Amino acid sequence: MQDTINSLATYGYVILFFYSLGGGMLAIIAAGILSAQGSLDIWLCVAVAFAANALGDSILFYIGRHNKSAIMPYLKGQERKLSYCSLLVRKNGSWLVFLQKFIYGVKTLVPIAMGLARYSFFKFNILNVFASLIWAILLGFGSYYLGDSLAKLVESSGYLPAVVVVCLLVAGYIWLGRVSAKKVR
Repeated sequence: MQDTINSLATYGYVILFFYSLGGGMLAIIAAGILSAQGSLDIWLCVAVAFAANALGDSILFYIGRHNKSAIMPYLKGQERKLSYCSLLVRKNGSWLVFLQKFIYGVKTLVPIAMGLARYSFFKFNILNVFASLIWAILLGFGSYYLGDSLAKLVESSGYLPAVVVVCLLVAGYIWLGRVSAKKVR
């Protein structure tokens, strides 16, 4: 276990950057916990996660806007979720940029849907930068201040927290599938 923590301390910022390009929720939480234990610097973790998350969503938006034919084969089977995200974009565009940062499972689809819906690139990037900053600060410092408690919980309960997180992710995925499913009469 100590070898894993040493490896994460050595390569943690690089891992955090690449993981935050496409989401990063679990990575920033893990970085906050490692920062609380003294393995990483919380300020640098928040800065890296913020920059990578803002950059990643901007790239996804750009791909959705200008490379629709190239991205659609990768979204096979996600058409209904993408359509649902497009409806949400038309209904709540500005708020959706903030909300999608905290909703696991639609985080990568929303910027693509906003690009496909021809949302303003400038407006998206301004909102995306603020949303990424709020996301990184809340999750990074939240997990940093709760880091000792979370580390003790993981040590005392073994795999239980991981099982709970996986169950929550599966439940969110199922819920999103049902919400975006076509209504059959």
